[in-house]
Amino acid sequence: MIQVGEKLPQATVYELIEDEREGCTIGPNSFDVREQTAGRRVVIFGLPGAFTPTCSAKHVPGYVEQAEKLRAAGVDEIWCVSVNDAFVMGAWARDQHTSGKVRMMADGSAAFTKALGLEQDLSARGMGIRSQRYAMVVDDGVVKTLHVEAPGKFEVSDAASILATLSQA
Repeated sequence: MIQVGEKLPQATVYELIEDEREGCTIGPNSFDVREQTAGRRVVIFGLPGAFTPTCSAKHVPGYVEQAEKLRAAGVDEIWCVSVNDAFVMGAWARDQHTSGKVRMMADGSAAFTKALGLEQDLSARGMGIRSQRYAMVVDDGVVKTLHVEAPGKFEVSDAASILATLSQA
């Protein structure tokens, strides 16, 4: 598993873009993790899946609600990463009203999640390989804090915990 002080792995994540803009076409766009985090402070939180109960009722809404406070604490962007495709993440973004607050990043093949060492096998529950629930603060591509939840828990990867961590820094 990635550790505090380590650089993020070389990986690509995908985001559904619904409005054409410079450098992005409508539809799924690929983004290099290292390029996107270079020179920036990014909160990345991972979770098992789009539209799942805890993820939809607590995890994403907490970051949406706390986005302005996180920005005031020096965070440039907030990413939600899940082992889903970009179309599912785009639909979930609309459902969760994340526009302008949280970037919904797809890791459809779990390549980024596996490179972090934060995958879990939920095949017995019909979900296959998914992400563990976690949150990290990344400065210029380097992990500064990492909070990984115990199985079935939601206690340390929420937005309030990350805000508390940032206020201690």
